[in-house]
Amino acid sequence: MPRSSMERSVESKLTVYLEEPFWVGVFEKIDNRKLSVCRIVFGAEPTDAEIFDFILKHYYHLKYSTPVETEIKQKADNPKRRQRNARKQLKTTGIGTKSQQALQKQYEENKTERRQLSREQREAEKQRQFELKQQKRKEKHRGH
Repeated sequence: MPRSSMERSVESKLTVYLEEPFWVGVFEKIDNRKLSVCRIVFGAEPTDAEIFDFILKHYYHLKYSTPVETEIKQKADNPKRRQRNARKQLKTTGIGTKSQQALQKQYEENKTERRQLSREQREAEKQRQFELKQQKRKEKHRGH
């Protein structure tokens, strides 16, 4: 059945893997052919119950990267093929290259945002110090 242009498709996926020394979870969300990624560090190996609890409590508060254009692969309806694909995904560890690119892009954006914020804070502190110095100078000369 062909998809109409008004229909919206959203697909989410969580991959948990060991990135020495911590366990890391990568949420991938494909929304209308746009891939967004969010990386979470779990620390110790999380159980299925802990992962489920995390998803229930924190899913809507995750900060995803900016969307990257991607192509959506058509899903097979054959249950044996689905099972084969699931087994294949379990064998492969890590995340896809598109996801890595999206994570890198998010990292770069966060870095520039942090730099901008720290620059503004540094300039505000300089201005405050300058005004404090000016005030002290005025107080010294007040009696003369």
